[in-house]
Amino acid sequence: MLLNYNNHLSRILSRRLKQADVQTMSIPRFYCPVTLPTIGQFELPPDAAHHAHRVLRLRIGDAVQIFDGEGSACNGLINTMSGKHVAITVTGNCPNQHKTPLHIMLAQAMTSSEKMDWIVQKATELGAAEVQPVQTQRSVAKLSSERAERRTEHWRGVVIAACEQSGRNDLMQVHAPVELNHWLSNVKAAEGSKFILLPDGASTLHTQTQPQRQMTLLIGPEGGFTPDEALMAKQAGFIPIQLGQRVLRTETAALAGITALQMLWGDFQ
Repeated sequence: MLLNYNNHLSRILSRRLKQADVQTMSIPRFYCPVTLPTIGQFELPPDAAHHAHRVLRLRIGDAVQIFDGEGSACNGLINTMSGKHVAITVTGNCPNQHKTPLHIMLAQAMTSSEKMDWIVQKATELGAAEVQPVQTQRSVAKLSSERAERRTEHWRGVVIAACEQSGRNDLMQVHAPVELNHWLSNVKAAEGSKFILLPDGASTLHTQTQPQRQMTLLIGPEGGFTPDEALMAKQAGFIPIQLGQRVLRTETAALAGITALQMLWGDFQ
């Protein structure tokens, strides 16, 4: 019986190996924050194993892809599913994924939890390198230090899920929320281009000199920045810009801003 089972498993794996080359981003992807193997077997971490077995209900022989969050990924086929353990046979490393030439930090004023989740998810898909939530005077959400820590861990989970879905192999960094004035004092001397989106911004991105690799995009809350906050940002070196003639919602402004940067100087060209 064991010999027959092994022969059956070998046939399944052989058939799936032939199919693996034509299966690309449609196959399930799992974040595995360890050194990825180049050959042999690899056991998925507990969270990834649970998701593969209990949530996606994958089967022996199914193709998967694993990535380490640092830019590397490899393909494999499930060869074992037993309880909480899922092991794969590595079928090959994926080509190196070229990162966007821009290092974009999105400094996003705190908003409602659903909107923040959406912004973090879409910023990951669009190629932002970092997200820095900032507490402003008109922020809807006000978090205590304990709640802020929990929300930061939650957002990191959102980033992982977005990377798994989008095919991104490096994790966007999520910083813990900080007060706007404190953050501005720290980034005042930082290198790179700094932009703040304001409805009455005097400039547009098209009029700016092509920035260096590092850039920061500051987005206000639902009610906008107060005059004092806008002034502090300008004094910290942020250039006031506008995107079109319409007032954008905070979640729209964040994603439109990242997209505009990528279209002008990033990997959307």
